[in-house]
Amino acid sequence: MATPTFLNWPVLRQFEDLDLFGRDKNTKSKKTERITPRTHEADGVYKSVCPYCAVGCAQNVYVKDDKVIQIEGDPDSPISRGRLCPKGSASEQLVNSPGRQTKVLHRAPHATEWTTLELDDAIDMVADRVLESRARRWEDTDKDGNKLNRTMGFAGLGGAVLDNEENYLIKKLYTALGAVQIENVARI
Repeated sequence: MATPTFLNWPVLRQFEDLDLFGRDKNTKSKKTERITPRTHEADGVYKSVCPYCAVGCAQNVYVKDDKVIQIEGDPDSPISRGRLCPKGSASEQLVNSPGRQTKVLHRAPHATEWTTLELDDAIDMVADRVLESRARRWEDTDKDGNKLNRTMGFAGLGGAVLDNEENYLIKKLYTALGAVQIENVARI
């Protein structure tokens, strides 16, 4: 590596080229020119939304060999304009954490141990319980004969990490099932 001299000092090159803010190529070191971004080797870039809060910051998810290697803010987003908060910036750790649960766990009533379920079985179990609760607590009319068509057997609680479209569809689903108590964590 060449010994730095006063003539190749970045500040001097910056003033020679009238680059007063240091944003041109003359402020780059040789080492910086050799560095490539870690996203350079990605097989694909996928659009996503940060899972943490209700803001809905857009993310670019970089994948290599079917593994997430980096998550960055999406500069095309009108919401976040490429910026992420510290939690959003750490989304890659959420995805690749060795402690992340990747299987459905179920603990039966009065059981002391968790058992693993297949995803389809878990979805069927939830659907069966919703329909059973709906049927058991269905109210066609009140005591005065006024039409109700509702159930008080379950309630809906939407998440703040869902976007408007998802919350809209969940609201429609719960309303179609006859639920009255439909809320979102953003209002609690």
